[in-house]
Amino acid sequence: MKTKGLRTNKINIVTLGCSKNLVDSEVLFTQLKGNGYNVSHESKKDDANIVVINTCGFIDNAKEESINTILRYVDAKDAGVVDKVYVTGCLSHRYKDELEIEMPTVDAWFGTNELPRLLKTLKADYKHELVGERLLTTPAHYAYLKIAEGCDRPCSFCAIPLMRGHHVSRPAEELIKEAQSLARRGTKELILIAQDLTYYGLDIYKKRTLADLINRLADVEGIEWIRLQYAYPSGFPMDVLDVMRERSNVCNYLDMPLQTGSTELLKSMRRGITREKTEALIDTIREKVPGIALRTTLIVGHPGETEAMFDETYDFVERMRFDRLGAFTYSHEDNTHSYTMPDDVPAYIKQERADAIMELQQGISAELNQAKLGNTYKVLFDRKEGGFFIGRTEFDSPEVDNEVLVPAGQYVRQGDFARVRITEAHEFDVYGVVTE
Repeated sequence: MKTKGLRTNKINIVTLGCSKNLVDSEVLFTQLKGNGYNVSHESKKDDANIVVINTCGFIDNAKEESINTILRYVDAKDAGVVDKVYVTGCLSHRYKDELEIEMPTVDAWFGTNELPRLLKTLKADYKHELVGERLLTTPAHYAYLKIAEGCDRPCSFCAIPLMRGHHVSRPAEELIKEAQSLARRGTKELILIAQDLTYYGLDIYKKRTLADLINRLADVEGIEWIRLQYAYPSGFPMDVLDVMRERSNVCNYLDMPLQTGSTELLKSMRRGITREKTEALIDTIREKVPGIALRTTLIVGHPGETEAMFDETYDFVERMRFDRLGAFTYSHEDNTHSYTMPDDVPAYIKQERADAIMELQQGISAELNQAKLGNTYKVLFDRKEGGFFIGRTEFDSPEVDNEVLVPAGQYVRQGDFARVRITEAHEFDVYGVVTE
């Protein structure tokens, strides 16, 4: 039996938060593997003696999850199960000074842009030849492609610029190279992510070049779906819609967080748009890309949100009939502009409003799914679970959207595309049979 002092180093990376964090962990994973380390991602065995926790600090619930995860591994270190605990990511970047005092047994804290320092601490070299190369933690058939870091938007409620800094676009050539590498290793779906996709190119090319980037990515051999997440409505680059309509492998799908349906609240949130302009944008998007699936997220309970303002948001959701929607209660984030306002909507009212929106959306989703009955769709299968293979249409992103279930007796495998005829519909998923 190996003693603690003689054990061979094994590193476990634990990722919390959004897909952008997941990409950061995959880059770290790739660099450590490139240095010859024995490294795992979210190992279920708890057999690693070095743990790197990539934290989220976006809202209260995420911060709580991050802190609880750190405490779990600090306890494991105190018990002699773990030798070293390192913390990186958004929570660490934002609250490093306070956390160092509160959790002194954590071995080191790193910000969101300190990968080289983290690698040096782990006695690994930063290998420039691995830039653009990624070992995936997702199933091989889909991958997130982070096209930019940070954000220059002034949204009053958002702490992302405090944690991620200003918007920095990645050069298109670097992204094309990464996409080609992923495709060679079996990736069929690219999910483009950033804090704000629509800002892409302004900093390095002096104009918005998202449409050009998508066009070039659509030319990468082997990529059958390209999906867009996290678009911003104000200043939306309309040429993106032309590419979406014209390129068959660009999904008719757009994730565009809108936050509220009240013009007065949009002004307070510093979103740079009105409800009227938002509705006009949605109408144009649907006109230019018929059949497009629109996903959005809303915040309820922002400081100053009256019952009348919430009613406007409820009416907005009812009128717009989004394909996918998530509603979140406002989180009072220190050092944001909204933090200077009283957090004056009680927690129970915030939750009641979120529940009301989601109940409304449940009905809309059920009606939209019922309309799919008898139709046939191209489906990408993600996994087998119980007695079903579970996949998605081009109108659904992994983990957050509707799913298609087909009986496991039908011959498909993870990562396969198949044509599926819908035979049964529910609020947030549908059932079908493979037709070819």
